[in-house]
This record gives sequence, C-alpha cells and structure tokens, in this order.
Amino acid sequence: MARASSRKAADGLLPSALRHLHLYFLLLRAQARSQAVYRVSFALDALGSAFITLSEFAAFALVLPRFGTLSGWTLGEVSLLYGLAELAFVLMDLCFGGFDAPNLSGHVRTGSFNTFLLRPAPLRLQIFGSDFALRRVTRLFLAAGILAYGVTASGAIWMPEAALLLTGSVLGMVAFFGGLFVIGGTLTFWTVESVEAMNVLTYGGRTLISYPMDIYGQFLRKTFTYLLPAAFLSYFPVLHVLSRPLPDGLPSLAAYLSPLVGPLMLAAAFAFWRVGVRHYGGTGT
Repeated sequence: MARASSRKAADGLLPSALRHLHLYFLLLRAQARSQAVYRVSFALDALGSAFITLSEFAAFALVLPRFGTLSGWTLGEVSLLYGLAELAFVLMDLCFGGFDAPNLSGHVRTGSFNTFLLRPAPLRLQIFGSDFALRRVTRLFLAAGILAYGVTASGAIWMPEAALLLTGSVLGMVAFFGGLFVIGGTLTFWTVESVEAMNVLTYGGRTLISYPMDIYGQFLRKTFTYLLPAAFLSYFPVLHVLSRPLPDGLPSLAAYLSPLVGPLMLAAAFAFWRVGVRHYGGTGT
C-alpha cells in the first residue's frame, strides 16, 4: 500500500513539473516578445551590453602583452579564467535576474510583489520569469568567444575530464552567484531598498574571480577561499586544468568542489528566502 501510494505521488510530480516548466517558458517568451517590439532600442541595448564586456577585456588584452604575464599567467590563461567567470555570470543573470535586489526591491516598494503572492502559480517560478533581459545574450556569445580563445591559447592539454571539470565550474558559479542574488533580493523584504553591500559580493566577486587569485593580497585570498569560497568556483578548476598546484597545499580534490559549493550556497539562499517570504508584510502601497 505504501509503495503504491509513493508511486502514485511520484507519477503526479512529473506532470506538475512539466506544467511549471511550460509556464516558465511562457513567461520567458512574453518577456522576449515585449523586448523585441522596439527593435532599434533592443539592438542598441544589446550592443551596449556587449560593449561593456568587450571594452573591459580589450583594455586588459592590449595592456598585458606589454608586461609579458600577470603574476606568471599568460593572456590565454587569464582569458580562460575571465571567459569562465563572464559566461557563468551572464547565464546566472539571465536565470536569476528577477531576484536581483534592484528588481525585487521595486516590486516590494510599489506593492506589486503582492500580485505574485495572489497568483495561482509557484512564487519562485514567477520571480524567475519576471525579468529575462534578452539583450544580455550578446554578452553570452562574447563570453563564449573569450572562453574559446582561452581554451586554445592557454596551452593546456585538453581531455574529456577537463571539459567536464570546467562545465561543473560554470554550473557551480551559476548556482553560487544566483544564491547571492536571492539573498540580496530577500533582504529587501526588511530594507525595502537594495543593500549595496551585496553588490560587493556579487559583481565584485565576479570581477575578483575573473583574474588569478595570486595577484591579490593574502587577506583577500584567504577571505575568498575559506570565508566566502569563491576560489573553489573557477580558480582551483583552472589551476588543475593548467597542471598547476593548488595553494596552501590543498589536495587536487578541491578543484572538483565547484558543483558542490554552488548548490550549497543556493540551497542556503532559498532557505533564507522562505524565511523572508514568511515575514513579508508589505509596505502599505
């Protein structure tokens, strides 16, 4: 009897998950169609979004050859780090944009967050589908191009294991920074306005892991390795792919922890999100 009931529950989960997935893609399609109505404006936004990444990387790529290396890292090796971080962050931004504090604080401040609570659809699914900035797709292609250049120019010996390791690194970073977005958005239930300190961890963290960690001071390295484990996300996997030893005598196993560190952060963030939703009382607007 228990086995039959559990099988029936499992059979019911699949149609429910498919309905939610279908609803999510409907929300994304509506977002994309609304953004594509004004084509010139959309094209300019897309080009402007890509120009930010292109100008930042181009400035670095033009300067580095004059110095030879960056703390022993060649342009190809740094491109591998930069491309991984940029690709993961843009993917995260596409998926978790609705949880970004400025977006969520706008809903909290104006009272429109109440409409999410009243609709007969999962709250998190609605937030996921509330902000899909299609213009960021140009940054996605640009990041993939930088990563491809890093793969070919880094001089690493590429095996299927390395590809799986870096894929896990990207997924871990998406979950990790997505978790930081969720935490920052949840804080607005109490603060209403976004907390600028979270930008140091999200956008600042993304910039920090785009370059070799050994260019930073010891305090910063230790902080982003053991307190906020950002070094496990891309730096350690890239070190392993380049056949370089991990710092502080850490075992090579630490290079494989990104797919674990990221989901743990995301799980903790959504636990905090549930607390925030339970204590949400509106702003009276």
